[in-house]
Amino acid sequence: MTRYQTDVATAHASRYLQQLCKHWSHRLEVAFDATQGVVRFDGATCNLRAAADRLHVTLESDDLALATTLCGVVADHLKRFAFREDLGFDWTEVPVQAGAER
Repeated sequence: MTRYQTDVATAHASRYLQQLCKHWSHRLEVAFDATQGVVRFDGATCNLRAAADRLHVTLESDDLALATTLCGVVADHLKRFAFREDLGFDWTEVPVQAGAER
């Protein structure tokens, strides 16, 4: 299992979380509210959590190449929604112990 995470500084975290989830809800399994969301890709899961000053994003997959690609896809989509501000993405790979649950 590969897990990447990033914290994106923004005062509009809830708005971007909801926009991203609505955008993908037409093609993917998605569940969300104003403060958290999950998007299930084929072979990966993206979890989002909105705070007052940041959006926390975690992406998990058993496929390293897919996880790396989806980090870019998620970042690109969020940057398009946030065209009025410059969002920064600093993805960090987080070790996942075998058998450990989220």
